[in-house]
Amino acid sequence: MSKMLDEVIAHLLGIEVRLLACQARLQAETDAEALHDLRTTVRRLRSLIRPLRGLPGVDQLEEAAKAVGQLTTPHRDREVLAAHLHKRGHHDLAQVRVAQMRGVFPAVAASAELGRLIRILDGFPRFARAAQRQKLIGNLRGRIEKRLAKQWRQLEHALKDPGHDRHRLRLLIKRARYGAEAYPALDKADARLVKRLKQAQATLGDWHDNWQWLLQVEQQPDLLPCLHEWQAGLLKGEQRSDLALDKLLGAMGH
Repeated sequence: MSKMLDEVIAHLLGIEVRLLACQARLQAETDAEALHDLRTTVRRLRSLIRPLRGLPGVDQLEEAAKAVGQLTTPHRDREVLAAHLHKRGHHDLAQVRVAQMRGVFPAVAASAELGRLIRILDGFPRFARAAQRQKLIGNLRGRIEKRLAKQWRQLEHALKDPGHDRHRLRLLIKRARYGAEAYPALDKADARLVKRLKQAQATLGDWHDNWQWLLQVEQQPDLLPCLHEWQAGLLKGEQRSDLALDKLLGAMGH
């Protein structure tokens, strides 16, 4: 299965290049999308290596990627909230959050977490080749296909659950979508299904934003003027996400 490993390593090298570019953009504070792009790149890395769990070196790489995600989540949440507040005309509230972001980009760029991820990712191809020579990898294609199929089964089961947990569904949809994008030749998702995945992810994202902002009102009383707006947004998000999830389940049945 050297060809499959070649494809995985080529994909990992592309991700490493994008991570280094995001790091440089964060350090120089060149644009507002640098943190978002970093998180998206890390998410794609995790989707690529999730089916490889159990292989030598994968656990360390996954742990390093997870640490970067945990480091950047509160900063990205603050970014999203500030943009939303500006859009809704709450400029004073938004500026408070913008001020809290000063120095964050260079700090993330220089963080131990990002540095460790890049070092481990840089050494992983050599590590994988050594494992291959020692015949520790086995049928890589079969392993990946099995893991991708399991992700789809988990998602379908959750969608059919009348008491489904929107938080878990959001995670499972992300896994299925990014897994399909990481391994397009192996995954069975067609264009229609991918479209439904994106729609469901977007509606659940809107619902999650309102849910999270409502929680923040408790710790940040200056957000109280937004309370009723977010309560309405949460209800609308539930309704829209339920429709999108029904369409997704329908698409999975074909």
